[in-house]
Parts: sequence; structure tokens; C-alpha cells
Amino acid sequence: MERIWLKSYPEGIPTEIDPKAFVSIKDMLAKSCERFAPRPAFTCMDKSLTFAEVNRMSRQFAAYLQSLGLKQGDRVAVMMPNILQYPVAVFGILRAGMIVVNTNPLYTARELEHQLHDSGAKAVVILENFAATLEQVLPKTEVKHVITTQLGDFLGFPKSFLVNWVIKHKRKMVPAWNIPHAVPLKKALSIGSGASYTAPTVVLEDLAFLQYTGGTTGVPKGAMLTHGNIVANLLQVGSWTRGELKEGQEVVIQPLPLYHIFALTSSLVFMKLGAESVLIPNPRDMDAFIGELKKRRWSVLNGVNTLFNGLLNHPEFKTCDFSGLKLTLGGGMAVQRAVAEQWKQVTGHALIEAYGLTETSPGAVVNPITLKDFNGCIGLPLPSTVITIRDDDEKILAVGETGEICITGPQVMKGYWQRPDETAKVMTKDGAFKSGDIGFMNADGYVKIVDRKKDMILVSGFNVYPNEIEDVVAACPGVLEVCAVAANDEKSGEVVRAVIVKKDPELTKEKVLEHCKAHLTGYKVPKIVEFWDSLPKTNVGKVLRREVKNAKRPS
Repeated sequence: MERIWLKSYPEGIPTEIDPKAFVSIKDMLAKSCERFAPRPAFTCMDKSLTFAEVNRMSRQFAAYLQSLGLKQGDRVAVMMPNILQYPVAVFGILRAGMIVVNTNPLYTARELEHQLHDSGAKAVVILENFAATLEQVLPKTEVKHVITTQLGDFLGFPKSFLVNWVIKHKRKMVPAWNIPHAVPLKKALSIGSGASYTAPTVVLEDLAFLQYTGGTTGVPKGAMLTHGNIVANLLQVGSWTRGELKEGQEVVIQPLPLYHIFALTSSLVFMKLGAESVLIPNPRDMDAFIGELKKRRWSVLNGVNTLFNGLLNHPEFKTCDFSGLKLTLGGGMAVQRAVAEQWKQVTGHALIEAYGLTETSPGAVVNPITLKDFNGCIGLPLPSTVITIRDDDEKILAVGETGEICITGPQVMKGYWQRPDETAKVMTKDGAFKSGDIGFMNADGYVKIVDRKKDMILVSGFNVYPNEIEDVVAACPGVLEVCAVAANDEKSGEVVRAVIVKKDPELTKEKVLEHCKAHLTGYKVPKIVEFWDSLPKTNVGKVLRREVKNAKRPS
């Protein structure tokens, strides 16, 4: 396929990577732990683990898992928020040659049972706060080994004692649970320190993660991500930052949960770079989050549109020190122009939009990180990645034509776990992954998303894309957040329904409609405008359009 985007590729960035530069993720990370041994690798709640400590503790955990009789290729679930125990557990599982099943700690019993049963996980590492949910479903799963940890376990005395005591005595924070055979993580590491560790032979084709999709389109499916997929994406993203981010010097703020593919892969990218990742356990607590930002000079922040919007609307955010900021990367959902422009105004730096999916490990397309201003595009294909725009018959469309964004590259998943039928639905006959997103590529190779295929609103035969409506409404003075969805209509089939969270209590429907009529053609203007106190979101902060659409409208 012709790569028309090569002519506009950033200077100094290779168009191809060598996906076999490392034999596995564990090989890559082990080398980083050796190179940057004394440097802090992860920091949380004012406690840091150096690369050497992550190396030692993850080896101990790998030895412990092997001592249980677990074998290479067994699945081990990890169910924790952003705390220091997370990277130790994940790296330990990978070093044992096992497969990580990242699990949302806020799952209900039904959701957790599905994921543990579907993955066939034989062990789980879990924060005690969520053990009561696990207890409900254990008999219905193949899990034989439960390793528990408390929030303060890695914080050092006396903070560890104080944090664990406070949480233990606030029973609402840790519901009562009883799993008799559960082993504390600290004990597991102690056992592992005296156990033998056998380094498994791991190749790029071996599975590293079962990364479950969000389930917004049905039952969650486990994307099979191999060591080769992740290694390729780390090299792709790493090459994109060449010359801008320096080895062993960067401080990265990581508010997105590590069980999400965006945060997971970016944390591995920054481990390879020798950066310090500052883990934020609860970014929804904006006061505490901004307090963490003020403690240090930081250079990178990953997030989603709603997170950036929340920061910008907090009165203390503008008092942070942005002098070290090099990269703000937005993914997971569309970045709105109003948010990006305000970010540039407050911080003095552009908000760089990127694009990817669970099935692509996740990075596929990203803007040059030297971009000075928001351009409304998701960017250029990463090295060794081919983007094609296709119609419903999988025919590749010409530059400027709108169709489904399809992705080919070494980061594309092996398939969905035990679901060959579902895998077949998302792959073209020539092996490209069908993203489900509608967009086009311009003459310079930049890709622009129009919207999700399934979210498109059909008004009297005209396609209306919610992202466009949300972008316009978000720029209306007094709007904090907005979600646009379809509503049934007898005359036109569907109409646009805009659900808004106010920033200004004086905002009215009339003001919103006046603003929309000035910026949208008639059939795109919302026919229904509602004001809600809040919008339903995933734990990553992505607005759940399906829940908004299905919610009963006020009479």
C-alpha cells in the first residue's frame, strides 16, 4: 500500500521500527531496571520505588508464583488502582512467563465473574478494599490462589501503619470479607525471596496480556496482546518522542488507571525511558491531584478530555508550575477544541491528541509532539503502521473520502480470547483491523476522526456525528460537559439530543440553541437540550454515550 503520509513525517523520526529488537517485554524492562537502577521508577503518596527495587521485588513475586505450581502461560488477574504494588505485580507475572489479566477494581460481582471465568485466571492479586466482591464469585471461577494487599503496604513505616489503620477502621472503605486461603502480598514476596526462580523462555509470539475491552458494545472480550505487540508499540511510541524526551530525566504524571491499555503501555514506555512515573490513585479528587502536581516539576501528563477539562475548571490548577512541561498527551476519547485551546492558554503548551484502541496495544496514530497548536486531527500513523480508510465492502477509499479507519501493523492484537468468530468480524480479508471509527485522511497523511460508527445520528437521511456537536456545544460559554446522542423522532427518524452539565448556573436552553444555530447547519442543531448534574463515565473518564442515550428523558 502506498504510504502517502511519508512526505509529512516529522524530521528525525524513523518510518519503520525493528519489532524484533527485544525478545520480550521482560527482556526490555529488565535492561531498563539495570541501566537506571538507582533512579525512582514509580512514586505514589510520597513513596518511591527505584528501578532496582522494582527489579528485585518483581523477581521475588515471579518466584512466588512459580512456587505455587503455576505454569508458563497461566493467567493471573490484577485488581488494584494506581498504587506501587501494581507495577511490581504486573512485572512479576510477566517475568514468570504468565499472562496478565488487568481487571477494573470497581467491577461488580457479575462483571468480575465474567472476566475471571472467561480468562480462566488461576490466581488474582487484589487490593483488600475489593476482596468482598471477589469472595462472592470465587466458587464460580478457576481461581485457586488469592494474593491480597493493603493500600499502605509499600509506603514504609510509619505511613504504612497509619494508612492501613485508618482504612481498616473505616469499614465502608473495606467491606468485611473472608477468603481463608488468601496470602498477603508482603508474605508472598518474603516467600519468593527464598524460593528459586527459573527464567522462562518467552518469545514475541507468546501472550503477555488479556486486555478486556470496555464492553460498550456488548459482552467484554479479551484482546490477546502478545509480547511482540507490546514491544512493537513501545518502540513505535518511543521513536516518536526521540529528541524531545530524555532518558533518565523525565517525570511523568500518571492519573489514568494502569489497568487501562493507554496507561499500561505508556507506563511501560516510560520505564524503558528511565522516567519516574507518579501514580495518582484517585484523579477524581481534584484537590489532592493538583496538590500532587504542585509538589514537583513534571514534564509529561497523560489523560483524557474530561480529565483536562476538570483540571482547567479547578481554580488552583493555573497556579501549578508548567515550566518543565514537555508533553500533554490526550487519548481514550476525542479531545475537544475548546478544551485544547484553553489548555494552551493556561499552560503555554499544546495538548497533543493521539489515537489507539485496546486491540492495537493501543497506539496507532499520534500528532507530532512538537505541534504548536491543536489541529483537530488525531495525527499521523506511527512507524511501521499503515492506515487505510475503507467503505463497507472493505474497498480502500481515496484521500479525503470518509469511511472506516483500518489499521495494519505489528501492534495489532492476535485476536479475541477464545472468540474466533468475533475476531473475524473486526479483521478485513487482507488482515487490517477495523476500528469501528469513521474518519478520513488528508493529503498530508493526517487522519481525522468524524465519529464512532455506532454513534452516528441519522437525521432525515443526513449523517450527524456527535463529536462535531459536542465540540460546538463545549465552546458555548457556561458549558462544563456535554454528550450528544440520537433521539427517536416521528418526522426525521432521529434528532440530536444534547445533554449538558452547567458551569454557569445561569445557562439556558435558549443560549445553547442560539450558539448552536450560529455554528451548525439546521439539521445538526440539537432539537432536545437537557441539563444534568453529571454525566455517566467509565473509571477512565470516558463519557458513556450508551447510558446517556438509554436514560429516560425528563418529562
